[in-house]
Amino acid sequence: METRSPAPGNPEPPRAADRPRVRQYGWPSRLRSYFVLDPLVFAYTFLLGMLSLPFGFFDSSGRILHGFARLWSQLIMGTIFCPVKVTGLDQIKPSRAYVIAANHASALDIPLLYAKLPFRFRIAFKSELLSYPIVGWHLKRSGQVCIDQQNPAKSIASMRSALKGLKAGMPLVIFPEGGRTPDGEIKPFLPGALFLAIKAQVDIVPVALLGTFDLLPMNTYHIKCRPLEMRVGEPIPTEGLTLRDMGTLSAKVEKQLRELHDAVNRYR
Repeated sequence: METRSPAPGNPEPPRAADRPRVRQYGWPSRLRSYFVLDPLVFAYTFLLGMLSLPFGFFDSSGRILHGFARLWSQLIMGTIFCPVKVTGLDQIKPSRAYVIAANHASALDIPLLYAKLPFRFRIAFKSELLSYPIVGWHLKRSGQVCIDQQNPAKSIASMRSALKGLKAGMPLVIFPEGGRTPDGEIKPFLPGALFLAIKAQVDIVPVALLGTFDLLPMNTYHIKCRPLEMRVGEPIPTEGLTLRDMGTLSAKVEKQLRELHDAVNRYR
């Protein structure tokens, strides 16, 4: 029998055996999530959040509150049965300050970062989270960086504090997309997302988080137990750059983050 070659410019579609298998999560997974995993995550949040609140009044360095956040994250990651593969972490030095630029696909991105980054850091968050009981209180008491996207003038004090922290050696985690992705794809970076990195003249480290969108996408409480990966990229220097270089720098960081994310997708 004659075998016909695909027409030029019209590649042959992949055979069924070559297509990536999509894992199905049925009712057993939903029941496990709704009646076991979700209640445990809420319990960890409530108990550790309440226990941590008194320390916010005298923990000026934030070391104790960071310890609570890390314990909370480790409990969550251990409970949801998600093995995490971490690569590239040896490229960054815990003693140096960085702006860590991570993609944002899930509410569980933050526990993943707290559990797997082996050093203290601050995190930039949207002001809407301050309205959440316990979580909002902890964010405010622990000195995290509140960003009001609707009224940037209200963020000035937090930005100054973050800049001071970076210059003193405290890393900062940001989500330059400005929020969670609704479809799992990396969104364009917000203008000015890397402002603090240039002002502090610190390196930017792109970090790709893979699998968290499928783990827990927006507008759902169905936690799907699955393997995850965190891939750390090479630090991108900002020394000598000015705010005029913001667009070029942002495009470079976004490109490297997308490349990391694509490489992780091939691993999956």
